[in-house]
Amino acid sequence: MSLSSKFKVLFLSVSILVCTSCREHNETDVYGIFQVLDEQTVQIDGVVSTSTIEDFELMLEDYPLLKDIQIKEIPGSNDDEINLEISLMIHEKGMSTHLLENAVIASGGVDLFLAGINRTSEGGTMIGVHSWSNGTDEATDFPEGHEEHLPYIEYFMNIGFTQQEAEDFYYFTINAAPFSSIHYMTEEEIDLYSIFTE
Repeated sequence: MSLSSKFKVLFLSVSILVCTSCREHNETDVYGIFQVLDEQTVQIDGVVSTSTIEDFELMLEDYPLLKDIQIKEIPGSNDDEINLEISLMIHEKGMSTHLLENAVIASGGVDLFLAGINRTSEGGTMIGVHSWSNGTDEATDFPEGHEEHLPYIEYFMNIGFTQQEAEDFYYFTINAAPFSSIHYMTEEEIDLYSIFTE
């Protein structure tokens, strides 16, 4: 191979390496309900659905340094299993969750917020809880200790709650309001269940 050919191969290899390692991102990249604000910050606004986990995983592939989640509104989820899976990933990655001013979270949105290692708020926020429904039965149709309750209690334990804290908060939420309604937590309730870490 001639010197000029070797130079061309070397130049091409370096060019590919540079392009791969210095990938430029649009700071307003959107992945479903996720909007990336910078290399470390993402904002959430919307309902968690079945496809949300694919959006979340793709976003993390593109932005592996993300660590701060700002929440504008999460009115709930239409797939509890996926919502809890995403929430566990958030906790396992050591990410923090933050409620923007006048943010609203409810139902599965509360579960997701609680996944944050650090959980903060700018104020004026609303945190809504209620019973879940599987389409036929509501959570309160099952007695305490029933296996239908276990995935939620185990989730809270997996994100740092003691078993007693997990049970206390979970049973509070399902008894606070029926599935067709919502209960917005009072400041006293927010303090009692340590919703914020600061």
